[in-house]
Amino acid sequence: MQPAIACAPASELAAVLLAGYQTHLASTGRGNIGYQRAARAFLMRWPDPQSWAALPLAARLAACGQTRPFLVFLMVTGRLHPGYDYLVARKLASLWREVPASPIAADVDRFDRAATELGYSSIVRRGMASQVLIRVLIQTGRPMHQLADADLDALRDAVHERERGHHRLKHYRHALHATRAVLFHLGMLAEPPPVPEGRRPHPIAARLRGTPAALLPTFLAYLERRRATCTAATVSNTVSRLAHFGRHLAAVDPGLVTVADLDRRRHIEPYLTALTTATRPRDGARIAVSERRARVITVSRFLADISEWGWPEAPARRLVFASDVPRLTRPLPRYLPPDADRRLTAALHESPNRQAAAALLLQRATGLRIGELLDLELDCVHEVAGLGAWLKVPLGKLDTERMVPIDDDTVDLVDRLAAARAGGHPLPHPRTGRPVEFLLLRHGQRISATGLRNELRRAAATAGLDEVTPHQLRHTFATALVNAGCSLQALMALLGHQSARMSLRYGRLFDTTVRADYQRALELAKSRLGPVLPEQRTTLALTDITPGDWRDAPLIKARLAGGYCLRTQAQGVCPYTNICEHCPNFRADHAFLAVLGAQRADAAALAADAEQRGWSDEATRHRQLVERLDEIMNRASTA
Repeated sequence: MQPAIACAPASELAAVLLAGYQTHLASTGRGNIGYQRAARAFLMRWPDPQSWAALPLAARLAACGQTRPFLVFLMVTGRLHPGYDYLVARKLASLWREVPASPIAADVDRFDRAATELGYSSIVRRGMASQVLIRVLIQTGRPMHQLADADLDALRDAVHERERGHHRLKHYRHALHATRAVLFHLGMLAEPPPVPEGRRPHPIAARLRGTPAALLPTFLAYLERRRATCTAATVSNTVSRLAHFGRHLAAVDPGLVTVADLDRRRHIEPYLTALTTATRPRDGARIAVSERRARVITVSRFLADISEWGWPEAPARRLVFASDVPRLTRPLPRYLPPDADRRLTAALHESPNRQAAAALLLQRATGLRIGELLDLELDCVHEVAGLGAWLKVPLGKLDTERMVPIDDDTVDLVDRLAAARAGGHPLPHPRTGRPVEFLLLRHGQRISATGLRNELRRAAATAGLDEVTPHQLRHTFATALVNAGCSLQALMALLGHQSARMSLRYGRLFDTTVRADYQRALELAKSRLGPVLPEQRTTLALTDITPGDWRDAPLIKARLAGGYCLRTQAQGVCPYTNICEHCPNFRADHAFLAVLGAQRADAAALAADAEQRGWSDEATRHRQLVERLDEIMNRASTA
């Protein structure tokens, strides 16, 4: 039983508050006469506690140790709103002792359950509740379902203010971001949490820092116009490259007052030369030829656009020409050799970060671009009767959708990712704004490309490999298919390529035709010239060593519209044979009927030849070509 206080408080409100505090201390068995005396002294000085809340922060922080439990009691019972500056500056160690018996306990429990559904650990949930939710509930005096973004913004602003002259309060920043995700999951906030401040792009004007002030309005107006027709990523790249050009102009001609005064000799040619020695800020390495090319094209496009649009700032003549654009090198795709591929796959299977590792294994199994992987939706697997499972790949780099066939192991990967996702409300798509249930979610938020790259870097180190990029997994997927005999058309469909040239790059790696021709020619040369080869090697085509009519040769033969193809039986059929004739886009007219007729006659003869040799698959292939040519010729003759 706590002893009574001799003197009455200074007001009726103060008396009610003191009596409530005495009852609270008695029911919890905490505190002593010193706590009550401290509370009485506080109320004698500030009968209305909110008058204390109006004091400068330093005065509020000066409360003695035995007064703080009384202040916490007033806060959690909704009787005191001390200001966000005080709530951020004070640790409030006794907060969790008072919450369970307070009016905000139910909201805190509901928040904790929602955070658990999103996969947050108990330590993180406790930090989110104490550092953000409870403090916002205290300051607003409203229940959780009435909170708004502005309330969290006010706490964020107090954190920013507190950081001035102090160290960064990263725990508050992280807790604020996670709390927004939980409240969005509960349907109490209309928008998901924004991109964390550390990952947000800098304002365009700040990124153009160093550009001559007189040119800045033209650069900004151009970029604003580009935003109307280009993706955010394209505009961001244009900003970066125009910024380089702007800093160059500031260095070579700080007095330049308008883009119209640009001169090729004084401005453009020095810039082209400077690009040959330009380096990357992060490591000092020379920029790649592709980046040099992109910077020149950006400047050329900028000048051509404003001229075409009739802007008065446009130069009077053309300043950048096609010959100024550096030629790209054509390196082979950076695939992983089979042994390295196996080691990396094993490291991903053993990874403790199961969700990110499974996502990377899915990319390796399907050849997706990393952006396409991140944009996969929860219902991305489609079962087609008689055709198995297919993965719906969303709009990606080329703004096209596609369907990719997948096997049972890949379906299991998708199922594991679906089970691992801690979801919540659908999130707005970054391009369209429509609500989407993304496959790759963690804590109710989308997994970032940076997170996947970090996991791949960790797995590569575990496998004893140098740094591996996500795009190398795509190259490895494509290379494996080419080496297994995948056709060009199928590879284009699987990779989402719009031109055959993009897919044919993978065919340059290990073309079995090149190897077989080399082996055959080498053996022939040895038989003719002996074991020592001459310095000048000649690769002989099969036609050069096949006597008589090519149609009678004991080889795999294919008739083409403009010639023919011969391959040894060990080589198998070329995957590109008659690919054009079977393409649904192939067209012909009356002028080609004679050529097509000759090709049909040869294809029929080759079918009979294959039947005679017992090559049933070859015979079927030729008969299918005959049927296709009949269809093409009928359409051409009736057109």
